[in-house]
Amino acid sequence: MSAPTTTAEAAPMTHRQTLEALSGLLLVLFVAMLSSTVVSTALPKIIGALDGSQTQYTWVVTATLLTATATTPIWGKLADLFNKKTLVQVAIVVFLAGSVVAGFSQTAGQLIAARAFQGIGVGGLQALVQVAIAAMIPPRERGRYNGYLGGVMAVATVGGPLLGGLIVDTSWLGWRWCFFVGVPVALVALVLLQLTLRLPTVRRDNVRIDYLGAALIAAGVSVLLIWISFVDDSFAWLSWQTAAMVGGSVLLLALATWVESRAAEPVVPLGIVRERTTALAILGSLAVGMAMFGGAVFLGQYFQIGRGYSPTEAGLLTIPMMAGVLGSSIIAGRMITRTGRIKPYIVVGAILLVAGFALLGTIDHETSLVLVGVAMFVVGTGVGMTMQNLVLAVQNTVSLRDIGAASSTVAFFRSLGGTIGVSVLGAVLARRVGDRITHDFAAAGIPVSGSSGGGSLNLDVLPAPVRDIIRAAYGDATGHIFLISAAIAVVGVVAALLLRPVTLRTSLDLPDAARSAAVAADAVDGAPALDQVAVDAGRSGLSSRPAARTCWRC
Repeated sequence: MSAPTTTAEAAPMTHRQTLEALSGLLLVLFVAMLSSTVVSTALPKIIGALDGSQTQYTWVVTATLLTATATTPIWGKLADLFNKKTLVQVAIVVFLAGSVVAGFSQTAGQLIAARAFQGIGVGGLQALVQVAIAAMIPPRERGRYNGYLGGVMAVATVGGPLLGGLIVDTSWLGWRWCFFVGVPVALVALVLLQLTLRLPTVRRDNVRIDYLGAALIAAGVSVLLIWISFVDDSFAWLSWQTAAMVGGSVLLLALATWVESRAAEPVVPLGIVRERTTALAILGSLAVGMAMFGGAVFLGQYFQIGRGYSPTEAGLLTIPMMAGVLGSSIIAGRMITRTGRIKPYIVVGAILLVAGFALLGTIDHETSLVLVGVAMFVVGTGVGMTMQNLVLAVQNTVSLRDIGAASSTVAFFRSLGGTIGVSVLGAVLARRVGDRITHDFAAAGIPVSGSSGGGSLNLDVLPAPVRDIIRAAYGDATGHIFLISAAIAVVGVVAALLLRPVTLRTSLDLPDAARSAAVAADAVDGAPALDQVAVDAGRSGLSSRPAARTCWRC
């Protein structure tokens, strides 16, 4: 079957067709994110049932995040070369296979391997959903649909731990359903996408895939994330293992950069990364990644260990954050569609992130839950106003032929930033908790054992004085790491302020004339903004045929 060769030849989708196609894409995004969050409260029982170690406990989570992060830019580049709908379906099949194998795992090692394979599919789903939406909805109209994306991410991020706690506490289900629960949803999504998603296929001759660059990027990121996972636990920050891993990662990524600069079809086009909007969006995404991943991880731990609530109760207490993400995503998205302006909402969201983290930085083990809820709502509001809109700002600056690489690059750095943030903040938390427990044990005249600071977190079996000391240590130390998060989130504010104020274009693709004018706009101070040129060119009836080659270095 011949496919259209230009985006201009494809009939625009009606609002109803868009919503029908979004239903499958949103299910895909939900199940991808749910797979990472649903196991967070269930892991103690899972690892206990499989007789696993503490190191294996960590790697059940890290394995998925590792492969998902490393493969995100690869999936994005494939979306620029092949049919996007087919790639989404392939990623679903990979995810389904990994989920089923994980659910039937008999050892912790098998579970880790299955989760790593599952992560390949998760990386594809997270990247390709954004790409598919960008291929069927113009940037100006995309804002109204970002609320749905933000809501799905909020429910999966905050509701996942709650669902995991309910599953493991239900005797007739058991922990294996933490992996099986996403299978029927993914199957429904697969059918919906086949029936509703209609995307034009842009056929290109002499397609070349940069396998060497993809391998180097995946290897470099993997070594870095492995180091982050084990540093300060299995070996010290200043050690030969650190030197070998960090040095090896830097070398691999340097080689990847050199290869990408010379490849005909690079996985991560360096010209796009060097573009001002993309570079600033990457910086902003680091702060958002920390909020999205770290917020759920450390707040869940704070409520369960620092305050003594059950996993189900902890999930319910994080609802204010979910409400903030959902409400701000919908409101900001509709306002962006109405005005076409995006920078003000990103700036306000970045400021709210700093304010929310600063409020969370004041909490301890006795803080009023009302204050904690208000702080979580502010953080969630900041996430909802920035997370999807940073991707949208980048998508507005590139042509449709590069939309996959551009979108996945931002998602890649957001995931990488979240991983690094969670790992580093987790190390800081563990050290402060250990020091506080040792000090308070000595002050109370309680003998300090070698595992006093990092033994079992099943506090119900401990004597009341010991339990109170551990709860206070965790509750008080959590506030300190959120203060660090607030300081890092300031980088996101700076990046948002430096973004170029533009009006979102109303066409799916950039016309040729707009790209030429964009190059001149980057070279001449005060020239017309890229997206406004695209809108003007589109209204003038200029061709929207993608250029064969775009000079991103000019």
